[in-house]
Amino acid sequence: MAVAAFRGPPKGECCGNKNMETKPSWRRRVFVQTETGCVLGMELDRSDNAHTVKRKLQIALNVPTEESSLICGDTILKNDLSVVRNDSPLFLTRNFLHRSSSSPCLSPTGRDLQHKDRSRAIEIIGCAEISPETKQLVKDIISAIKLGIEPIPIQSGLGGAYYFRNCDGENAAIVKPTDEEPYAPNNPKGFVGNALGQPGLKRSVRVGETGFREVAAYLLDHDHFANVPSTALVKVTHPIFNINDRVNGNMHPNDKQISKIASLQQYIPHDFDASDHGTSSFPVAAVHRIGILDIRILNTDRHAGNLLVRRLEGLGRFDQVELVPIDHGLCLPENLEDPYFEWIHWPQASIPFSDDELNYIHSLDPFRDSDMLRMELPMIREACLRVLVLCTVFLKEAAAFGLCLSEIGDMMSREFQGHDEEPSELELICIEAKKLLDQEEFTSFEEEVGDKDVTQFQLDCEDQSFDLNSNVDEKLTGTSSIPFGSKSRNGRNPLSKLEENVMEDEAVNEEETTFGADECTGPAGNLVPNISMLSMSMKNAGLDEKGLQHSGTKHKGGFLAGTSSGNTSLNELPATSSFVKVTDMDEERWNQFLENFQRLLIPAFDNCKRGNMNKKQRQRLGTSCQF
Repeated sequence: MAVAAFRGPPKGECCGNKNMETKPSWRRRVFVQTETGCVLGMELDRSDNAHTVKRKLQIALNVPTEESSLICGDTILKNDLSVVRNDSPLFLTRNFLHRSSSSPCLSPTGRDLQHKDRSRAIEIIGCAEISPETKQLVKDIISAIKLGIEPIPIQSGLGGAYYFRNCDGENAAIVKPTDEEPYAPNNPKGFVGNALGQPGLKRSVRVGETGFREVAAYLLDHDHFANVPSTALVKVTHPIFNINDRVNGNMHPNDKQISKIASLQQYIPHDFDASDHGTSSFPVAAVHRIGILDIRILNTDRHAGNLLVRRLEGLGRFDQVELVPIDHGLCLPENLEDPYFEWIHWPQASIPFSDDELNYIHSLDPFRDSDMLRMELPMIREACLRVLVLCTVFLKEAAAFGLCLSEIGDMMSREFQGHDEEPSELELICIEAKKLLDQEEFTSFEEEVGDKDVTQFQLDCEDQSFDLNSNVDEKLTGTSSIPFGSKSRNGRNPLSKLEENVMEDEAVNEEETTFGADECTGPAGNLVPNISMLSMSMKNAGLDEKGLQHSGTKHKGGFLAGTSSGNTSLNELPATSSFVKVTDMDEERWNQFLENFQRLLIPAFDNCKRGNMNKKQRQRLGTSCQF
């Protein structure tokens, strides 16, 4: 499990990571990680390609590279490595079609490799720019390691984490190796099972990818607005890290240097966390600022345990506290997920935003933020960036409309009725935006081929029992009555009934929900459907998450089921219970979808304002994951 530096380290300071301009363009240092957690730091020559990189891995780490792919974020690298920047982390994954379940994933012990390891103790990777605070933090930790001050394993939580200390023996940073996350191959607490890159605790967050999300949350906290501690992605080398026996799943003590890719976050001294303190003393501004960040990044795990509380001392500061948000590894999922906002029912969240907060929200630019993350974190996936854009646009429009933090969070959260999970208002808007997109494409197709051909095409489809959105106008304007009833016999997601208008005998109940005829007029005279109609129909559809997950039925071509219309690629997550998927659109469709999405927001916000007067508190399940 040891890490070797295939060539000597480049000259420079101990924390490394100089910009590419400081080296010839054909000399780039990269860090390649395998599915089992092995990491190799190497320099790329101008003649290197994916094959030569895999060959170096095979020689240095003694790992199989046949039928494998070299990946940087969403890109599967082949001969051309020009897209790979200096200090980028790469990932070597075996192709799933050629994986044998009878062959264990073995990692090298490192006894024959350590003499080659010339890596520095800590190297910052990925980021193009490093803050002076982060550089100093890394230097302090390296100095402490040289003095023999050992890190301390953290016993709490589900994943492997370590306190790294400074020269005074004080906790300076928390380091979380990516291969010791829950379900990761080297998890030290028994929560193992998946290789890196497979679905993790949250289905839309892959094992081994929480580390760069921690860094993304820090980078998106412009001007330290929400008080996120300094965070970086690093390659760190120390014998304290855990290695599991691949065959028996046992942990072994290490006396050799082990290198890992990990997130490194500044340790913040604190008095307690939010679960140990009454929320009434929390400053309104602090709650708002953390909530604004959580909404932008669709945080699926904002529980009280990852809100640190520090007492402020000094004259006139009696009983005043400061909040510090940590643990953002489950933000920016690849699909729209159900967020978990601990603050959603705190009284501070119902207070309107201040002028400063509104100005900050107004200044946010999700497209500029996406470009920044692509530059700083080249391994980040485009699906995560689309979620960022979608949620930031939603926040900006909602705040401008006059919604408060709790109202915005409520519209993003799913509702549970018994064991059934229903899509959030945000997801309903996205579903409707996709329906409008399909309607526009169908209209364009109609104009292109002519009414006669379209009519014949529709008749042919009807003969084959297909519904090519022929009733889309009725569904959008609410002029037809569509019955919704119990779950279908084959376990299919009843949400697909909105798309297919399937009528089954046992699906018809005595109680039928009829769409109203209300509609709103959007720009240029376009009809924009009332979101309340779709919302009401959804709530009567009886969505069953378990049926969706275990029925084994694949929904092909149905965006309402959250599945892709194309073939599953090596980099695509398996189908989940997500109601909305953002990766099944090309760039042109995505831009048009965003336009439709924005057109639908004002009617949805208006409906939210009117409905909040009589709406009771939603029932939610505790879905946070403390680790």
